[in-house]
Amino acid sequence: MNKQELELFYPKNKQHWREWLFNNHHRKDAVWLVFYKKQSDRKTISWSDAVDEALCFGWIDSKVESIDKESYKQYFCQRKPNSTWSKINKEKIEKLISTNQMTKAGFKAVERAKQNGSWTILDQVEALILPEDLKQALAGYKNALEYFDGLSKSNKKMLLYWIISAKRQETRQKRINELAELAGKGQKPKQFR
Repeated sequence: MNKQELELFYPKNKQHWREWLFNNHHRKDAVWLVFYKKQSDRKTISWSDAVDEALCFGWIDSKVESIDKESYKQYFCQRKPNSTWSKINKEKIEKLISTNQMTKAGFKAVERAKQNGSWTILDQVEALILPEDLKQALAGYKNALEYFDGLSKSNKKMLLYWIISAKRQETRQKRINELAELAGKGQKPKQFR
């Protein structure tokens, strides 16, 4: 089933969404959650509450698409085993655990991430720590490290994520080489310009 054929769910509030997840998190892979914009008079769940409830069941938010002037939909799905965990979502998990809102499915997703390393893979990106192989590559081009250091935090995070998210070592090395060479010329890779 493609994303366009998925169920559209219109949660009235946090509890309504939690009930849907309770009944469906193990039977369905994904759903489009419909949100109403602020100018609408229709009741809807907040994005933050929607993500909190999804995390409780091992689900995560993804792509957003507009529906009309009043509403938009966001794709929610079961978290893939190797998907990365943002600092925000890890903080949300701490709060959800401390308030006893997590379910077995949510705990299972967290434990799996801690075991396979996807729980911590973004920590260095969030802290703007350059991997050793990237540092060495940047050092090989005049002014490359200075150019990279001068980028905004958001640009650095985007580029560091691009490097660490490579699935194969060859892809990672290719990205590092491209980034270092272009940084030496005072440029970012094309897709980040």
